[in-house]
Amino acid sequence: MAEQRKAWGWGLASIDAAGNTLDVWYPKAQLGEAPAEADRPNHGFGALVHEGPDLRGVRRLPVFTESNLDEPIESTADAYLRLHLMSMRLAKPNTLNLDGIFAKLNNVVWTNYGPFAVEDFTQRRLDVMAAGAQSGMPGMRADVNVLAIDKFPRMLDYVVPSGVRIGDGDRVRLGAYLSEGTTVMHAGFVNFNAGTLGTCMIEGRVSQGVVVGDGSDVGGGASIMGTLSGGGKLRNSIGEHSLLGANAGIGISLGDNCVVEAGLYVTAGTKIEVFDKEKAAAGVDFDVVKGADLSGKNNILFIRNSLTGAIQARPRKGGIELNDALHKN
Repeated sequence: MAEQRKAWGWGLASIDAAGNTLDVWYPKAQLGEAPAEADRPNHGFGALVHEGPDLRGVRRLPVFTESNLDEPIESTADAYLRLHLMSMRLAKPNTLNLDGIFAKLNNVVWTNYGPFAVEDFTQRRLDVMAAGAQSGMPGMRADVNVLAIDKFPRMLDYVVPSGVRIGDGDRVRLGAYLSEGTTVMHAGFVNFNAGTLGTCMIEGRVSQGVVVGDGSDVGGGASIMGTLSGGGKLRNSIGEHSLLGANAGIGISLGDNCVVEAGLYVTAGTKIEVFDKEKAAAGVDFDVVKGADLSGKNNILFIRNSLTGAIQARPRKGGIELNDALHKN
C-alpha cells in the first residue's frame, strides 16, 4: 500500500459569531508527518490573535492543521491548507485530493477590513463604519469596501510567490500555482488548482485543473475549458512554447510548439481537416478528424481556412518565443 502524503501547519483562523470558519491564513506550511504535540513550534501569531469578537463579529484564533492529502477534505482549515500548498509551490495542480472543497468553504464577504460573515454583514458594516468615523479604529478608513462575495479569496492576500507579476490581484484565486517568470496581465485569470509550470504569459483565462507549460502564452480573451460547471472530467493542458491566440479557446489539450490562431475555438468534437501537401497538390480531399484525436499532439498549427471556412491542422516547426524582458520579475 502506498504511503499517504501529508502536510501540516499553524494557521490563523477567522471565526464568525455562529462558529463558522471564514478563512485560515498559513504563513508557513510543511509537507510530511506533523510533529507530536509536545514538539510543535510556537504559532508565532502574537497580538494578531484575539479570542473575543471584533467589530466584524470575528474572532482570530490559532489552529494547528494536519492534512492527509490523498483523502477528501475534512474541514475548512484543511481546505485552506491545501490551497496554500499550491500557491506556495509545495504541490502542483491536480496532485491533491480536492474532493468536497466547495462544501467545506463558506461563502464570505471579502472587504478591505478582512472577511465578514454574509448573514449579518449589513449591521457589522455599520458598526465598523461608525467606529471608524469616531476614530475608534485609528489609521483605518471608515468606509467598508466590498471586494467580492465568494468562497475563494484572492491569492495575494495570503501568499505572494517570488518572481511573478500580477496586474490585478482580483484575478488570481488562492490555490493558483504560478511558477517563477509568470506574468498575469490585468485581464488574465488563474483559478485554484490551475497555473503555470514555467515562464508564461497569461492574458486570458486559465480554468480549474488546467496547467500551462514553460514558454507558453495564453492570449488576451482566450479561454481553456476546465472541469467545473459541466466541463467534464478530462483535464486540458497546454504544453511548452505554445500559443493560444487572442479570443481563441480550447476544449482539448495542446502539446508542445502548437498555435491556435486568434478567434478560433477548438473543442473535442470539432471537425478538423488534416492538411497534407501531396493531397493539396492533387486536389484530393483532406482527412477529417475530431479535435479529440489531436489532443496533446505536438507541432500543430490550428487555423480556419479563410476561403473555405474549414478548420485545419497544419504541421509547424519550432515553438514561440516569449519576450524575456517581460518575464524578468
